[in-house]
Amino acid sequence: MSVGGERPIIIKKIKKGGGGGHHGGAWKVAYADFVTAMMAFFLLMWLINTTSPEQKRGIADYFAPASVSETTSGAGGILAGTALGNDGAKQNGSQSVVQDASPDSKKPTDGQAKDAAKSTDPAADQLKEAQAKQEAAAFASAAQSLRQALQDMPELAELSKNIIIDQTPEGLRIQLVDQEGRSMFNTGTAVPNDRAKILLRAISKVINQLPNRISIYGHTSASAGQGGKTESDWLLSANRADASRKILQGSGVDTDRVYQVSGKATSEPLYPDDPTLPGNRRIAIVLLREAPVLPPERGP
Repeated sequence: MSVGGERPIIIKKIKKGGGGGHHGGAWKVAYADFVTAMMAFFLLMWLINTTSPEQKRGIADYFAPASVSETTSGAGGILAGTALGNDGAKQNGSQSVVQDASPDSKKPTDGQAKDAAKSTDPAADQLKEAQAKQEAAAFASAAQSLRQALQDMPELAELSKNIIIDQTPEGLRIQLVDQEGRSMFNTGTAVPNDRAKILLRAISKVINQLPNRISIYGHTSASAGQGGKTESDWLLSANRADASRKILQGSGVDTDRVYQVSGKATSEPLYPDDPTLPGNRRIAIVLLREAPVLPPERGP
């Protein structure tokens, strides 16, 4: 007690505890969300630049909602106020809703089926593209090998004008073409002369470099004043194609690799403006483009 009975004055100082400083640390959560969003954004941009159009369509189709058939009848729900059958009293509904829901009721068109197969199977598309590039490179190498052989061998150098090599949608085509005064077969017969035999043996070496199957076509030229194809043209062109097949097989081409041997007569002239030119008489040997072997389908 102080003098005079007065109570002493006590001053209490209270220190407030720190709340983490800098607004309590809430900014850290916001910054983490921002960094996560930016990472997701740049990851999305990277995926867009690295995926093919087919893969993008496949991803879009995967996340697309299932199509639902709209109806204006009833309440618009699953059954839309439609009865399941016509049996029973006061049941005059229809079963069209149930039939529309079945997978077999609406078959996609050929175009839709192709688009769906293309969009949902990007791996098959990439395999086909790689196969096509590899096949084109092999065909180019084979054509170069044949051209080099024609230049290196003296007996073939003068026959180089009788060879035409090109690529078609069917495959690599090698044509033995008659030139004026340099035919491949004896006139009017299916017997190949020495020129044709030399060229066919050289072609067989190129064919054996590749695994592709081959088709052999015989062609004839139209006779002056001939109005159309005659029976002898079909037979002659087919026999010449078959005679070429025998020479190729005798030079080492496996029998199983011959896919087709046929005569075209005058139906596909090399020079349509003048079907009577000697160049229309020819043998075409096509190394066929082979479809890529796809991986087996997995069961459900």
